[in-house]
Amino acid sequence: MAKQPHLLVEEGDLPDVVLLPGDPGRVDRIADHCENVETVTHNREYRIVTATYEGRELAICSTGIGSPSAAVAIEELAAVGVETFLRVGTTGALQSDIEIGDVIVATGAAKDEGTTKRYESATIPAVPDHEVVSTLVGAARRRDEPVHVGPIVTDDAFYAEDDSAVTDWEAAGLLAVEMEAASIFSLARRKGLRSGAICTVDGNLVEGTQKGETEDDELPAKAHDNVERMIEMALTAVTEL
Repeated sequence: MAKQPHLLVEEGDLPDVVLLPGDPGRVDRIADHCENVETVTHNREYRIVTATYEGRELAICSTGIGSPSAAVAIEELAAVGVETFLRVGTTGALQSDIEIGDVIVATGAAKDEGTTKRYESATIPAVPDHEVVSTLVGAARRRDEPVHVGPIVTDDAFYAEDDSAVTDWEAAGLLAVEMEAASIFSLARRKGLRSGAICTVDGNLVEGTQKGETEDDELPAKAHDNVERMIEMALTAVTEL
């Protein structure tokens, strides 16, 4: 098999489970918790390393921002033999009782983006694998870490998330909005593979807070610190997947 055109990997290069942060810089944050870290490729928004955590081999691959680039990653990772995809990202809360720094495990994603519509009808649900969700929640509980569990929404247009959209999402009971999960869930399901998502809250759209608006860094301090908690939960889950 030839190398994949964007990720620049081929069959046999990667283990069967991959963690998917959006930010290439977060690849190192995850890898810092692991052993035997080796860089595989770095092209465009896609940075890939392999590592082990408590003896479990895994890969970490950044996806960049949005469903189109995440879908490219899923297609090419699946083509070289990856079977389990775990998004490890950040998200904006849509319920007033969810605070910056809280962690959310998604049970599904509303498809308010365009990528999945090129694959299937909008009426087909974007849902993660039940075993992955259960393992994430179980890992959090064993670590005595509180998590919110429920549906989220994936959106394409960060700067078009106006009051009307936020009100509709809040009323629907969606916990948070981000930009990649629906495509990851949908493509993995279509290929008979497993997926899941765990995200740290970096702002609350209902309360009028957004990442980056009051800090020098993209993430508020509490979210930045609690990303470490999220990473530990995700890695604990990976040892059981």
